[in-house]
Amino acid sequence: MNNTNSHRNVHFWYYIKEGFLSVVKNGFKSFALIFTMTACMIIMGCFALLSLNVRNVISKFENENIILAYVDERLEEANAVSIKSDLVKIPNVTEVNFVSRKEAMDSFVAQYPDKTRFVDIDESVFRHRYQIYIEDVSLMEETYSAVNSVAGIVKVNANLTIAAGFVTLQRIVTVVSLGLIAILLVISLFMMTNTIRIAAYDRRSEIAIMRMVGATKRFIRNPFLFEGFILGIVAAMLAFILQIVLYHFVTIKAASAATASLISTVPFSVVTVPMLIIFGAIGLGVGFIGSGTAIRKYLKV
Repeated sequence: MNNTNSHRNVHFWYYIKEGFLSVVKNGFKSFALIFTMTACMIIMGCFALLSLNVRNVISKFENENIILAYVDERLEEANAVSIKSDLVKIPNVTEVNFVSRKEAMDSFVAQYPDKTRFVDIDESVFRHRYQIYIEDVSLMEETYSAVNSVAGIVKVNANLTIAAGFVTLQRIVTVVSLGLIAILLVISLFMMTNTIRIAAYDRRSEIAIMRMVGATKRFIRNPFLFEGFILGIVAAMLAFILQIVLYHFVTIKAASAATASLISTVPFSVVTVPMLIIFGAIGLGVGFIGSGTAIRKYLKV
């Protein structure tokens, strides 16, 4: 058992040594691959973060956006209050708050510093109303129609255009992000495969001799797999570090922009662990698949 473990340790360090030597030997090719994969992962990360921030803005809009439903002015307050039971049953509605005429007037007057100008205004000029909060802004139009159809509701105000704009933006960002991620993964895989294939071609005679003297396919393949792992992990770590720097720069610029009060960015600390895992998985995955594909034909002796 000890001999087996000892052989495994020897093989493991042999694979690592050969992998590093191959990376160094390929020189410019290795650098070009690391640079390409790093750039690809940064672009993937940027679009993923953009999609996340758009989703965050939409969530903020959902939390702050209110549908105002005005009650028929002919209804007494008791009848107006009873409408709430119908409103809360509407799908996508999370909260319904009744605002009486007096509360509506007080809220209106509170917006102005000079209250004396409103002393002659009676609360009867205002309508009872409901503040309605929704769960999913993409269903705003359906919710608007449902609220408008409730008996006793005569007018509904909702930011349908803004809601539709946010939903369209999110869909565009999501589709573009997924498309770009797929394309960049293919590019990274292609680059990795070519780099390992060149390394295998340079050592094709050595590989053939090793096969003829009885070396197993695993023993021959593993150094190339480790080379792919090394290239992928180095690219992933560089991409992660540069992504932090780039995102920090963008958030500072966003915070100082005129629209900072409207747009809030998600702190990078929220996505640090998931992004590190995803970048690492992409690096290892591309390294494994690319190197495994590249070396396959050279093992057929």
